[in-house]
Amino acid sequence: MSAIIDQPNPGRISSGVDGLDDILGGGLTPHRMYLLEGAPGAGKTTLAMQFLLKGAEVGEPGLYVTLSETKAELEAVAESHGWDTAHITIIELLTDEGLDPRYEQTILHSAEVELGETVRDVIARVDDLKPVRLVFDSLSELRMLSQNPLRYRRQILALKRHFATRACTVMLLDDNTSEPGDLQLHSIAHGVISLDNLVHDYGGERRRLRIAKMRGIKFREGYHDMTLETGGIKVYPRLVAAEHHSDYSANALSTGTPGLDALIGGGLVPGTNTLFIGPSGVGKTTTVTSCLLAALERGEACVYYLFDETRTTLLRRSTNLGIDLRRHLESGLLTLRQVDPAEISPGEFASDVRRSVEQDNARFVAIDSLNAFLQAMPGERYLLLQMHELLTYLNQRGIITMLVLGQHGVIGEIQSDIDISYLSDVVVLFRYFERRGEVLTAVTAVKSRASGHERSIRQFQLGSRGLIVGEALRDFEGVLGGLPRYQGETAMLPPSNGKKNPSSD
Repeated sequence: MSAIIDQPNPGRISSGVDGLDDILGGGLTPHRMYLLEGAPGAGKTTLAMQFLLKGAEVGEPGLYVTLSETKAELEAVAESHGWDTAHITIIELLTDEGLDPRYEQTILHSAEVELGETVRDVIARVDDLKPVRLVFDSLSELRMLSQNPLRYRRQILALKRHFATRACTVMLLDDNTSEPGDLQLHSIAHGVISLDNLVHDYGGERRRLRIAKMRGIKFREGYHDMTLETGGIKVYPRLVAAEHHSDYSANALSTGTPGLDALIGGGLVPGTNTLFIGPSGVGKTTTVTSCLLAALERGEACVYYLFDETRTTLLRRSTNLGIDLRRHLESGLLTLRQVDPAEISPGEFASDVRRSVEQDNARFVAIDSLNAFLQAMPGERYLLLQMHELLTYLNQRGIITMLVLGQHGVIGEIQSDIDISYLSDVVVLFRYFERRGEVLTAVTAVKSRASGHERSIRQFQLGSRGLIVGEALRDFEGVLGGLPRYQGETAMLPPSNGKKNPSSD
């Protein structure tokens, strides 16, 4: 038997999943044994296959030893993902006879205990093939055959020692069938990767990954969302805003509407986020699209995430209001992404935003709305934490972010699902109010960290010319409450249909 390899760290090897490599700061340490654990269906087999296929790409022989699935089943899994397993060797360790309790097997080293015929054949194949990457699937069958914890632990230690002499990186798969709190595998393995899948009352399953242990390297802690789809596993590293800084100009940019610019103190400032808040139908989305159009006309790339309405509805309504977004969609300057909150995880969404900013060079990001985004979260506290990190990231990249939050109610008392105003740099509030039997709309800036802003309340109107922000409603009291009292002669904006507004008499 050759001596156990003892050499300096030769670097890292890819796990086959880019997001996992990012979490690990570059990949796995080679020539070590890792534990990949998770419930059935969590994605262990898929990740293990990607690990071997990545090795095949760089000329590293791979071996998949299976006790639980047949070779045909594994090849079918690979085929469903469009993978070619021609450069991977798959060995079925146990035959039907080997599963009979009368044929007790052990994987202790041959110097200690006589190996069964099947195990000896596998060890011989390992020595012949000299795999650089090895997957052993799964430990639950080995645990069953061992019959007691002591023998099971000795077998795992024997496996670790045997493969340590072969300059081989080993991935052991386990489906968490051991006793609760049994961490003996964690103590033996060099690193532990835990996969988890959550089932909510509605929508698809949410999968996530966590590095429970990794010796010798710094990694990003906590849970990271992932998806299992055709083509393999995709991992979305948890966003840490402190890792992303860039220089940018903080000069205010126009919203395209002079009245709105004046209201918020000169325009939208890069590196800040603006929250548009108000009841349904008051004009929040149209205001966002108008601001986007101004940015697009300046040649700046924009991305709009639609959680509530469809892409077709948004484009048709915007066109009717004189906000033509279609030509910018065709040029590629504007990206509209319709998001289904029941099918996307927070990590996947944050990863998509990062890709828009870092790869597509988007300078404006709009999220419409936070109400639907809330439904993509496991709880309100996670929404606030995730949104805080995302907004901090966007601010540090110099992005102008626009958020839409709908409120319950139309006139009088109005409530919100969540309070996210403390995370916002600028808060623009919309309200309905009544005058002489007509429902009008008002807008005001209630907060701005970026610059000094007006304290006035202005009339707001949508029409075929886009949005119009009128003069301050100085002769009204109670506008924000929806029940104003008129105490003067303030002229109202004319109706958008061109008819004379009786309130202007």
